[in-house]
Amino acid sequence: MKNTFLITLALSFLGFLNAQNPISPSFEDVISLRSVFNAVISPDGNHIVFESRATDWKENKYDRELWLSRDSQTPFQLTNNLNGSSSSPKWSPDGKWIAFLSKRGEKTQIQVISVVGGEAFQVTHTENDINNFEWSPEGSKIAFLQAEDKSEEDKKRKEKFGGFAVEDEEFKLSQIWVADFKPSQLSQMPLPDQLKDSIYTKNLEAKLLLDSVAFSVNSFKWSPDGKKIAIEHQPDPLINSFFKADISIYDMDSKSHKILVNNPSYDGLVDWSPDGNSILYQTNLNDSTSNYYTNGKLFRINSDGTENNQLAADFDENIYRLKWTVNGIFGIAWQKTLRPVIKINPENGKVKKLALSAERIWNYSFSKDGKKMAYAASNDNDLTEIYKSDYPQRDSRQITRSTAQINNWLVANSEVISWKSEDGSTIEGILHKPQNYDSTKKYPLLVIIHGGPTGISTPGPIPSYVYPMVQWLNKGALILRPNYRGSAGYGESFRSLNVKNLGVGDAWDVLSGVSALEDKGIIDSNKVGAMGWSQGGYISAFLTTNSTKFKAISVGAGISNWMTYYVNTDIHPFTRQYLKGTPWSDKEVYEKTSPMTNINKAATPTLIQHGEFDKRVPVANAYELFQGLQDKGIETELIIYKGFGHGINKPKERLAATWHNWKWFGKYIWDENIEVPEE
Repeated sequence: MKNTFLITLALSFLGFLNAQNPISPSFEDVISLRSVFNAVISPDGNHIVFESRATDWKENKYDRELWLSRDSQTPFQLTNNLNGSSSSPKWSPDGKWIAFLSKRGEKTQIQVISVVGGEAFQVTHTENDINNFEWSPEGSKIAFLQAEDKSEEDKKRKEKFGGFAVEDEEFKLSQIWVADFKPSQLSQMPLPDQLKDSIYTKNLEAKLLLDSVAFSVNSFKWSPDGKKIAIEHQPDPLINSFFKADISIYDMDSKSHKILVNNPSYDGLVDWSPDGNSILYQTNLNDSTSNYYTNGKLFRINSDGTENNQLAADFDENIYRLKWTVNGIFGIAWQKTLRPVIKINPENGKVKKLALSAERIWNYSFSKDGKKMAYAASNDNDLTEIYKSDYPQRDSRQITRSTAQINNWLVANSEVISWKSEDGSTIEGILHKPQNYDSTKKYPLLVIIHGGPTGISTPGPIPSYVYPMVQWLNKGALILRPNYRGSAGYGESFRSLNVKNLGVGDAWDVLSGVSALEDKGIIDSNKVGAMGWSQGGYISAFLTTNSTKFKAISVGAGISNWMTYYVNTDIHPFTRQYLKGTPWSDKEVYEKTSPMTNINKAATPTLIQHGEFDKRVPVANAYELFQGLQDKGIETELIIYKGFGHGINKPKERLAATWHNWKWFGKYIWDENIEVPEE
């Protein structure tokens, strides 16, 4: 049985009863926390549908389902897919239906469910998984994306030649299809085993919108009148081909398309203007050598190609989740550790921040008339919640009560601190303290380094992933999470500070943060550990071979040698941009920034964690660091998580990885012999 928000209310009551005796949650408790996100308000502004994620330990997965709040009332669970998840809800233009993606058979398809409840109906029956869709403005059609079908030719090739793959040539173009939506036929829905050949499915058979085109569609938007579709496309779906993305306009009547924006580098579709005369897009113009860390640029262009004007030119951060509404252009941007909604004037490009009653906004949506909005947001001391508000904001109402889950827990007290790095740069970070913090004591310190490098750490009551942060706090430690150079939220110049200086400058920022806490007299300098995943894992590996400050280190999916990384990763341009060269053009910078260069100086016991099939940071990096540390006689352990890529995204393996870190740092920071339980 899947949980309901009634359980959350019960948790709230239990939290009240146990307020005088809060507990330290278990690893399973933290991993089992239900989360809410992706709030989508109905066209009339009365209802909100959102996604909720729960942990299914039996099936070892995270399950996503849709919940609905009618008229700001207590939400209830709307979908219940026993074999998979339900995601990406989108209201029909008349507000009577909610379409969503769900795998209820062999493939992920579009389902619809009535806002008044009842069973969901499957409205597409295609050969491949559907990954994105949009209602037409009048609601009679649904356009969607799916990969081209190459099953027959793949089968023939395998029968003749067996299995092989040609690098950068094995792909399936993403194509745009259109299906009719006829609510009157939903009452004729056949049984699942009769779907394939039924009149129902034949009448609603989807049609390929663009055939015989040599590009892959990334995203699309219907024009407000439904007569055109703006399309973002690139030559193929390979990850590095985004540099060549362009924007075209498809005319539904003439069944033809023409290029609208084709700068030398990335051009990304955002939205139509409400009057249908203009397109909003983001672009790197001709920059394909620094766009991993510089600001993207925002433009509006008339749909006939005239009046191409830049907006928000003076705003020094990247802007996400952009929407063009009747009230103007809106987006979200990091501002240090805050994440406000911003409003952009479409005429002069000026930017201002909206005053919403939350510190970090994760997503938002507006009603059709722009007078009401829904958003998912969190503050320093609560979990993400769903809110509803008028626009301009007043009468904000909290729809969910997710934070009730932690009412009786001992959680983190968080504060933002800053310090000067070795080169004088100001670095911020999050210092987490236990609830019974005593300023007269000195605490062990654990430094946890985010990925990216353009990620960011923020305050919060339950920081986790595969690191048992709350449990360490409750054990009597402090936790520092530095926003080292390159982090998002601090502007383009700050994100550029580790160019040709990866690892080196990052280590300055971490070590100077530790020194700043030493100067305050609040940490035990003999009990300091460090860890991180991805870019955080790389920095941890760099500290392993370039510093003796730490008693123990954990390297999660980290780079050990930039040359090894460069020739194996799926994003080669990342390395060329940050190091400004290849191993063959600038050997010195690859050596300067690689942890393996100073392996002979390594002295810190190091745990290495890595996914078996990681394409972003290939597992060869883990084996290289492991062998080097072994050769030097350094205490080390390598754990490979079977079947995983760059992240650990299943609860049981996340639990295992958490235990592995708990055991490692328990041994070297607290001198404890911890056994991982078998049951």
